[in-house]
Amino acid sequence: MKRVVPNTLVRALCSLLLVLSLAQVSNAQLKYEVGLNVGPSNFLGDLGGTFGRGQTFIKDNNIQMTRLMKGVFFSVAPSEFINFRFSLSFGRLEGADSIIKGKGGMEETRRYRNLSFRSPITEAYIGAEIFPTVFFEQDPSDLFHKIRPYGVIGVGVFHFNPQTVYTDPAGNKSWVDLRPLRTEGQGMPNHPDRKMYSLTQICIPYGVGFKYYVSDKFNVGLEIVDRKTFTDYIDDVSTTYIDPQDFYTYFGNTHTADVAAQVANRPPQGSTTHRYGPGEKRGTATNNDAYYSTTIKLGIRLGGDGERSFRNSTRCPIIRF
Repeated sequence: MKRVVPNTLVRALCSLLLVLSLAQVSNAQLKYEVGLNVGPSNFLGDLGGTFGRGQTFIKDNNIQMTRLMKGVFFSVAPSEFINFRFSLSFGRLEGADSIIKGKGGMEETRRYRNLSFRSPITEAYIGAEIFPTVFFEQDPSDLFHKIRPYGVIGVGVFHFNPQTVYTDPAGNKSWVDLRPLRTEGQGMPNHPDRKMYSLTQICIPYGVGFKYYVSDKFNVGLEIVDRKTFTDYIDDVSTTYIDPQDFYTYFGNTHTADVAAQVANRPPQGSTTHRYGPGEKRGTATNNDAYYSTTIKLGIRLGGDGERSFRNSTRCPIIRF
């Protein structure tokens, strides 16, 4: 599993944003935008999925696991071509093997695995919105009733905390944090190659969207953003099963060891015995986890160059409704 952030990618992104900013900011007065966004988000990782071999991105999406993401944003626009945005979002990600509809193919292995998780997620990132159609508009400072498509790319951090359900001997269920249980032997002396993962990680958000300006000041939009991450442990599943005895060796004969042994290797649905042995595949370490969101955005534009900031032009842009 690759957990190291590619520094060349981050440096290239920062250089690109700097060049674009310097090219556009000359003789321009800054404009600002504040707003809210809300919409569905989905997890893309080891748990759940569709029939056949586990896929990536939309091919492995489970609509049943859709949850709401909401947030706020603040943008600075040195020109109409580019905005620099700070975004803060909150949500929850979920995944479960139990929702897989078995058809006798490779999905049966994941369905029998019978693992599940939920995780709250907090995300903050800085990105650039790039509006290519600005170059085809007669008067870019006039926004009234315009539709502007754009692309967005940035760099950010997110915090997560995977949890799952533990059932005690009396049948009572409760949510437990997965990271402290070291379900795949992370940090155990007899698994020196498996390090503890951090609950705070870097992500690269990228996507597309469009804004419709109800007026020069107010806009609504729709945006789809995917997040490339550098961890495979958002769902606490990545590599192979360990021997259940390893939990008792590490934690001793304790309740923690009992919990870890249960949630790390659950019996298949409809069975009372464990299905997988030590060394058998639990996850796919070569594919990092990801998540995406589709949000409706409401923005208010402030600032600008006096008389031209919120003045309607008599000239027609390329796209106006």
